Amino acid sequence: MADKLEFVTKTTAPATGDTCLLVGHKARLADKDVQAFVPSLDPATWKAMLGRLSGGDHGDSTETWVGTQRVVLLVLPEHRSRHNSSSHPHAIAKLVRASAGKKGQIDVVLGLDCSEDAVATGAAVARAFSTYSRKTPKKGKKAPKLTVKVHFVAPEGDKKIAISRVRHVAQGVRLAARLCDMPASELHTDAFVQEAKEVASAVGAKMKVIRGKDLDKKGFGGLWGVGRAAVHPPSLVILSHEPEGAKGNIAWVGKGIVYDTGGLSIKTKGGMPGMKSDMGGAAGVLGAFLAAAGMKVNARIHAVLCLAENSVGPDSTRPDDILHMYSGKTVEVNNTDAEGRLVLADGVAYAAKKLKADTIVDMATLTGAQLLATGRRHAGIMTNDEDLERAVCEAGRASGDLAHPLPYCPEFFRSEFKSKVADMKNSVKDRMNAQSSCAGQFIAEHLGDFDGRWLHIDMAGPREVSERGTGYGVALLTTLFPENT
Repeated sequence: MADKLEFVTKTTAPATGDTCLLVGHKARLADKDVQAFVPSLDPATWKAMLGRLSGGDHGDSTETWVGTQRVVLLVLPEHRSRHNSSSHPHAIAKLVRASAGKKGQIDVVLGLDCSEDAVATGAAVARAFSTYSRKTPKKGKKAPKLTVKVHFVAPEGDKKIAISRVRHVAQGVRLAARLCDMPASELHTDAFVQEAKEVASAVGAKMKVIRGKDLDKKGFGGLWGVGRAAVHPPSLVILSHEPEGAKGNIAWVGKGIVYDTGGLSIKTKGGMPGMKSDMGGAAGVLGAFLAAAGMKVNARIHAVLCLAENSVGPDSTRPDDILHMYSGKTVEVNNTDAEGRLVLADGVAYAAKKLKADTIVDMATLTGAQLLATGRRHAGIMTNDEDLERAVCEAGRASGDLAHPLPYCPEFFRSEFKSKVADMKNSVKDRMNAQSSCAGQFIAEHLGDFDGRWLHIDMAGPREVSERGTGYGVALLTTLFPENT
């Protein structure tokens, strides 16, 4: 846990921290501008340290002491496939987290290959220093203090690093990661609403909240049906950044299931732990909104947070119940553990009908099948716009929030939701027929006559690494928009 995380470009070489982490590809670490941060480490020792390192697939590290200062060289993988990020932010986060230590002052020196890598690498460092903890200090001792200063060193003659952008994105990443790490005993729906209020206040955004039984009265049958059994009622939160003369009208819709028991279709004993982060989509949307509005981007951006706890109680939605959705469609529930698509269906319908968005993005920890389809590092995406699909994949590689397409073929997936008594069911008939694409298509069916661009991001896998939130989505959304409006 870092008590303070600071990003700088005006280098203060040599590094004065208790620990100095020098991060980069092997050839970059051999350059003089990086070595300048530890000038007292003689060239022969430096060369010998680099010589025994091999980047491999995941990077490598070695360390020494220069007086009282611990010096660690972190070598990044030398090669990458075309579906990976050239700056290797995942390796950066893992290596920095493992090497940083837990107290004192740390200098992290990022030897960039180019200035465009600053956002991805800065977000990776932010991800490495989690902010949430309830560990009890040892008796008679205070919790150790850790301060981190991050230096960006671009090659000579490279254009200026966008340090302000890095700071805003890193702030959003840390917010989203902290929310994912919090248990529902602390981050219940009311607490999440308060987090959103604080973001709105910080960036001067408009905020609207529809809560509890008002959701039922206003026709949000999906959100109300999922969350009505919980102690803390469901809420739809809308934050709006609307600068004068803005271009585009974008809605980011996030799944905010603060805890998912599975409802009456209850999860197994081993399948339920970890469901505190089933709100990763809403966390990423809120973090991205904080960053985008903080940077004062020239676009109308709405963050729509669909907040609920999928709990068990006398008021729980039952399998066979029929929900009346905000889109006007009816849904026969055949699986209460397929709840995320129900709250998102209401969210995207609201974005289309009330916000009049021309681009709608929904982001969610939607299906376990996403991990089977695209893995733990790549979110699965589907969209009705091929150019947007290409842009998302490129933004993923640039930002470090990797993404890969799922099949978009509505005519193959609609039939999975046929119902005898309602417009559709909420869970597929054939679980072998591209479950993740089917789940995304369920959401799309509630867009009505929307003729704009729709993007679905299933980030069940990349939302966390080693039981820690990653803040996935913040860097991706802020890289993709508003440039791609």
